[in-house]
Amino acid sequence: MKTIIFTLGVLFTIALLGTPSSAEEGQLYGKIYTVDDEEFEGFIRWDKNEASWVDILNGTKELDRKRHKRYRDSDRRRGKRVTLFGLTIYSESGDYYGWDWVNEAQSGLRMGHIRSLVPIGDNEVLLELKSGEEVELSGGSGDIGDDNREILVDDNREGVIELYWDEIDRVDFGPAPVGESAFGKRLYGTLTTRRGHEFTGFVCWDMDEVFEDDILDGREGRRNRKIKFGNIASIERRSSSAATVTMKNGKKMKLDDTNDVNSGNRGIVIADINLGSVEVGWDEFDILEFREPPASPGYDDFDGGRRLKGTVLTEDGEEFTGEIKWDDDEESTWEILDGDLRDINFDIEFGMVKSIEKLSSRSSLVTLKDGRSFKLKGSNDIDSENKGIFVYTGDDEIVVDWEDFEMIEFSE
Repeated sequence: MKTIIFTLGVLFTIALLGTPSSAEEGQLYGKIYTVDDEEFEGFIRWDKNEASWVDILNGTKELDRKRHKRYRDSDRRRGKRVTLFGLTIYSESGDYYGWDWVNEAQSGLRMGHIRSLVPIGDNEVLLELKSGEEVELSGGSGDIGDDNREILVDDNREGVIELYWDEIDRVDFGPAPVGESAFGKRLYGTLTTRRGHEFTGFVCWDMDEVFEDDILDGREGRRNRKIKFGNIASIERRSSSAATVTMKNGKKMKLDDTNDVNSGNRGIVIADINLGSVEVGWDEFDILEFREPPASPGYDDFDGGRRLKGTVLTEDGEEFTGEIKWDDDEESTWEILDGDLRDINFDIEFGMVKSIEKLSSRSSLVTLKDGRSFKLKGSNDIDSENKGIFVYTGDDEIVVDWEDFEMIEFSE
């Protein structure tokens, strides 16, 4: 089994070192065509909290009912099954497998993989990826559909234009030119949790604020404060109802009375280049220390995804190598593996995953290509609700049930 794998993160680094770029080149950019035949081009802020190519567009996708299956019998015995054209042709246990139909699954992808985006309904969108693959997603977050809060474009001729979902006919994404965005710099920093986990990347505060010119609201004693994030050095959780804000000039203040600085906070998201994103709740949050954003991956650093490939090892010591369909759902490197670690929600891009090892019926150890490992649970991606690991070895389709599964090592 291969143990030395070049990571996408390393490729990002090489590309960035070879072609120096500004932080703004990592921001969303494209042409937006409206239903009224207008055209706007410039930097884009999507649903307030997606502004860079590394940010994730969230949604749900409809699954193929003919192929998407889920084990109904919780007492099923272990046993390798071989299927061909969707039919079980061999089972070591001889069990009968019934299926519950599941119509949808959570999905998402980094914005940099998308070539074009076309609304095809009040709550649906057709994405064309750089690979040529077409993906249909529906709402499930504010990113898609009428729940989208707003789409801002810093048009090259007219300045910042505010658009809404029902105005959009098509969006063509593309590389950002050299120059400054009217939105300013993305927030960037290192978040430390109360249990000592650290995550570094682009910041979305309270699922809302992403730029240095955005405002943090709070109350200091009898005084209401509105502070630009660009003036803040750090934010530290003080209690469930307050935070300590340290300014870049050294001044410290205790703020409370708004969901920016108390348990009403909707979550702090870190877009980690070599992971995907993590969302940290207020109870787990300790401190966020801001720093100067580095040159970030540009549009050309994303490939639109490739088929997942790897080697699956069973508890009986069998190995199967080929193309992978994980959880009878995810089959491309752009897709997302979900999981929880206490009050931290992970959305990990499959292209960043080196291996997944089952620890129990409820949890798995997910190791990234940059060497970090996390014990995750709370998702059918990594527990006994997993709908099967499909390995396409050529003419055969091997299905490994979660009870048989031991680990998978992904390959390039």
